[in-house]
Amino acid sequence: MVTDSRKAGRRQQVLLVLGSAVFLSLAASIADTSFNNFVNDTFHISAGARGHLEFPRELPGFLTALLSGALFFMVETRTAALAALGVAAGLFGLAARGDHYLSMVAFMVLWSAGTHLMMPLQGSIILGLAEEGKQATLLGRLGSAGTAATIIGCGFLWFSIQRLHLDYSVLFAISGVAAVGAALFLLAMRSPTASARRKPFLVRRRYTLFYILSILFGARKQIFITFGPWVLIKVFHQPASTFAQLLILSSILGVFLKPVLGQWIDRYGERPILIADAVLLTGVCLGYGFAEQLGLGRHAITLIYVCYMLDQVLFATGMARTTYLDKIAVEKSDLAPTLSLGVSLDHLVSMTVPTLGGLLWDRSGYAYVFLAAAVLAVLNGVAASCIRTPKGVSAPGQ
Repeated sequence: MVTDSRKAGRRQQVLLVLGSAVFLSLAASIADTSFNNFVNDTFHISAGARGHLEFPRELPGFLTALLSGALFFMVETRTAALAALGVAAGLFGLAARGDHYLSMVAFMVLWSAGTHLMMPLQGSIILGLAEEGKQATLLGRLGSAGTAATIIGCGFLWFSIQRLHLDYSVLFAISGVAAVGAALFLLAMRSPTASARRKPFLVRRRYTLFYILSILFGARKQIFITFGPWVLIKVFHQPASTFAQLLILSSILGVFLKPVLGQWIDRYGERPILIADAVLLTGVCLGYGFAEQLGLGRHAITLIYVCYMLDQVLFATGMARTTYLDKIAVEKSDLAPTLSLGVSLDHLVSMTVPTLGGLLWDRSGYAYVFLAAAVLAVLNGVAASCIRTPKGVSAPGQ
């Protein structure tokens, strides 16, 4: 009876964290997908200026470890609810005052602070609810549900722009409402496992490879987040509705792939998955950067579309870094502060890479930006090849 009661309690908490993930995905799919077009249509900035804008946007990510540490006295679920409310406040601010550049930057930073604080907490909460040996499987299933919500959000965005002709302020306000919904689900969580108190700050030599993987991922990620959409906007003149369609298609792939990917990680281990990610990403970077030079003519944009969607799908391999840390952790209470530090290290490079990328674009063209990203993908593969896990938790393939 006790076991059955615990299983029922665990299922209830999984459903609540699932609800929060769904609403956060709805908020992100609407706001993130339209943000680049919003900035371009409202302020008409260059690629260099767009790169500079990433410094304040990513600064909260760099400060995640400090912010999370400062809130160590709050249980994880309450801190996550606070993060969701921060997302909502930033989006409501953009809806009200986003047409003024300085206020846009201020509310963008608030939105970013909530988003980045949520990143490590969500992974830690899910790992706390997972059965032993099925951590990646649960991450994959919840990721799949979030991706399904992304499809709904992007479909709504597409319809809103093409048919309803809603302006950006209304879209940001709707995203803010979804973020409030996520906070309500998190506030309803009562599981002792998902509500463990956290250490304020932690650095261990044992986690050095995880830190390196976080840094390399941050550099690679930010090039695509910043300049991937910018190529389609500035070079191929695509509207926000195009991004909604691309994200819908990549999300449909993600709905089916993420649960399978989670099962593969639990079965074969993190090393082969992250090496395969690096190989595929190298091809994506080269395709994205040199599609125009392959003699494809008007079909070059089709290759760009494919690379854009594949890059979105490959982000799901990030769960392998999380489960790798879970396997090598000295104790479970190390997870939240170490994941937070990983986000900070990720964003240490995220703040500088866009500025350098913008300068490289302005001086040499966007192809060289993605050539640099390909080099980072290769380095990521080299680092992933060094992954080893303790014998007691090694996958068959390791």
